Amino acid sequence: MAGTDLQGQASALQAGLFRFAIEALVRQHRTSFLPLWSAASWAKLLIWLALNSGSAADGAALQQFADALGTPLALRLRRLFFERELEDLNLLIKADPAEPQVLVLPLDPLRDAEVSLGLAAEGLQRTGLEPLVVADRLAWQVAQGLVAIPWL
Repeated sequence: MAGTDLQGQASALQAGLFRFAIEALVRQHRTSFLPLWSAASWAKLLIWLALNSGSAADGAALQQFADALGTPLALRLRRLFFERELEDLNLLIKADPAEPQVLVLPLDPLRDAEVSLGLAAEGLQRTGLEPLVVADRLAWQVAQGLVAIPWL
């Protein structure tokens, strides 16, 4: 029984290390694939990961790699790929182009429960999202402490 417990702990540690490593890899390289904030950049990251994991470059092999990731991991990596944390502004920006809006919310709601339009605009500017969203602040929606901004 003790051997099984140690194997379980080892597996949990390996899973934690894998999660940490893949998330660090995505954070480190997510700005390398242009154009930023696009489905194309996400696809380029996945191809890069596949090729560097030993996958062949043909469509079937790349699809096999994507399938091997599994939906939960792929969704987690996609979310991470399209999020930015601006700690000094206390902002979390979620800008997945598959969604209808960019969301700007407090990183730490206990520090600041609401995001002002000016602060949201500064976050967009810092992350390079400003030219990709509707500039007219009248189109921005403020609800429950977050700001929702439509894509162009």
